[in-house]
Amino acid sequence: MIPVFYAVAMRMGGIGSLLFGRIFDRFGIFVLIPLTVISALFAPLVFLGGFWAALIGVVLWGLGIGVHESIIPAAVAPMVPIQRRASAYGLFTAGYGIFWFLGSALIGILYGVSLPALITFSLVAELSAIPLFVVVSRKSAQ
Repeated sequence: MIPVFYAVAMRMGGIGSLLFGRIFDRFGIFVLIPLTVISALFAPLVFLGGFWAALIGVVLWGLGIGVHESIIPAAVAPMVPIQRRASAYGLFTAGYGIFWFLGSALIGILYGVSLPALITFSLVAELSAIPLFVVVSRKSAQ
């Protein structure tokens, strides 16, 4: 079922990109706060639940991917002068990729050691982004 679950996640990512992009256009960067909280719930559902809980967790993970793919570039754009925007996107995406790899490697290690530690790390890592959204939103408002 893993390929099916992955396909569900990618479908939700596409749907989430469209939906949350429109919500971001209307309400701004603060929409990232509830979306981050909601998508962070994927870890306990995927790793502690049964079939249906894991499927819901995968849906939330896919929505989180959609949020990243649509809202984050839109949030970066107004913070950077137009002549430096491509470099800013590249720098952001490079950092995102590096930290995604490092986090995934740690999750892989934790999977073999302790599921509660894996879930805790996932929740803390995702929820720790919320203060960053607040700081960024204040700077972009200035």
